Amino acid sequence: MTRAWPRLVARSPMPGLGLAGGITLTLLSLVVLLPMAALIARGLSFGPAQIWATIATERVASALFLSFRLALIAAMFNLVFGVALAWVLVRYRFPGRRLIDAAVDLPFALPTAVAGIALTALYAPNGAFGEIAKEFGQRIAYTQWGILVALIFVGLPFVTRTVQPVIEDLDREVEEASATLGASRAHTLRHVVLPALTPAALTGFALALARSVGEYGSVIFIAGNIPMKTEIAPLLIVIRLEEFDYGGAAAIGIAMLLISFALLLLINAVQVWSRRRIGHV
Repeated sequence: MTRAWPRLVARSPMPGLGLAGGITLTLLSLVVLLPMAALIARGLSFGPAQIWATIATERVASALFLSFRLALIAAMFNLVFGVALAWVLVRYRFPGRRLIDAAVDLPFALPTAVAGIALTALYAPNGAFGEIAKEFGQRIAYTQWGILVALIFVGLPFVTRTVQPVIEDLDREVEEASATLGASRAHTLRHVVLPALTPAALTGFALALARSVGEYGSVIFIAGNIPMKTEIAPLLIVIRLEEFDYGGAAAIGIAMLLISFALLLLINAVQVWSRRRIGHV
C-alpha cells in the first residue's frame, strides 16, 4: 500500500486574485476611471457639435497645439539628456555625484508653484540666466522658451529614474566582450547598450510627456499667458471654469485626453516593437 504524500503548492505572498484584483480595480476606478467617465459624460451632455465648436476656435486650437508641441520637444530633450545623466550617475564616480543624484528628485519634492516662481526669478530679464540671455538679444521668461524650460525641469526625473535601474543591471562583461571582438564604441552603444535601454527609456519618455502635457503650476508664472502665443491648454481650462463654462472646460479636457491617449498608444506600440526586436536578436 503506497503512502500518499501531500502535494506541495507554491503559494504567493500576495493575496488571491479575487481580493487583490478587487482592491486594485476599486482603487483604479476611484482614482482614474470614474473621473475620466465623469469628464466624458459632462462632455457628451454638452453635445458633440458644441465640443467640436469649442475645440475648433482659434484660441483653443492654438493652446492645444502649443501644449502638445512643447511637451513633445521637452520629452525628447529629456529622453536624450535623462539617459545620459542616468549613465553618468551609475557608471562614474566623481565629487558631488551624490548631490547631483539627490538634485534629480528636486522637481518631485518642490511644489509646482514654487518651481515656477524660482524658474521665473532665474530666467526673467533681470534674473541670473535672463541677463545672460539678454546680452545675446534673447528672452526666455514670458515666451515659449520659458514654457519649454519649465517642462524640461518637471519631466527630467521621470526619464532618469526609469532608466537608472536598468543601467545598474547591465552586465559590463557584455560591453567588454563587444570591445574584445573589435567593435567600436559607437557599434557597442548602438547594438548592445541602446537595445537594452530602449523599453525603459520609452517608458520614461511617456511619463515625461504625460507630465508635461498637464503641467500647470510651474508654467503659468514663466509663460506670460498671452492668448494664442504663450497660453497653454490647462490654463485655458482653468479660465473656462472660472467663467462657469463647465461644458467648454470639459470639451478642452476631452480633446487633451484623446490626443494624449493616441500619443501613449503610439509610444506603447513602439515599446512592443522594440521588445520584439530585442527578443529576435
